[in-house]
Amino acid sequence: MLHFVLETAIDELTELVEEAVLAEFEKIAERGGVLGAMETGYQRSKIQEESMHYEMLKHTGEYPIVGVNTFRNPKGNAVSEHIELARSTEEEKQSQLKRLTDFQTTHASAAPAMLARLRQAVIDNGNVFEVLMDAVRVCSLGQITSTLFEVGGQYRRSM
Repeated sequence: MLHFVLETAIDELTELVEEAVLAEFEKIAERGGVLGAMETGYQRSKIQEESMHYEMLKHTGEYPIVGVNTFRNPKGNAVSEHIELARSTEEEKQSQLKRLTDFQTTHASAAPAMLARLRQAVIDNGNVFEVLMDAVRVCSLGQITSTLFEVGGQYRRSM
């Protein structure tokens, strides 16, 4: 009996999903296919609507997420209301800057070639991850980031 109930429920849910997918395909087809829908921003607006829907569900608590919108056990351990942030001292900051400068000086001869290799891997649509694994040995995060921005630009969200 239980097997029959589960099978029936799964079949019904499958049909509902199939109907929803078919309806979405029809909406895209009405807009001239995928390219036509992209030109009108249909997919982007659907993604934004879904995102807003889930954000609202999270905000109201209808969609509980542990650690995001759920509450602590009132009988559990008390939580300190004052959280002390760890701040680095001026000495620690200067030490980190000196280590960065030393690292860049040590690898000054190897870094340009590695950054050129990284740039070319991105342009050629190659295995960027592999090159990144080599690049972090001789290039700083700032150098790598600047190189990637030169090639691909920096993402700016358009609203």
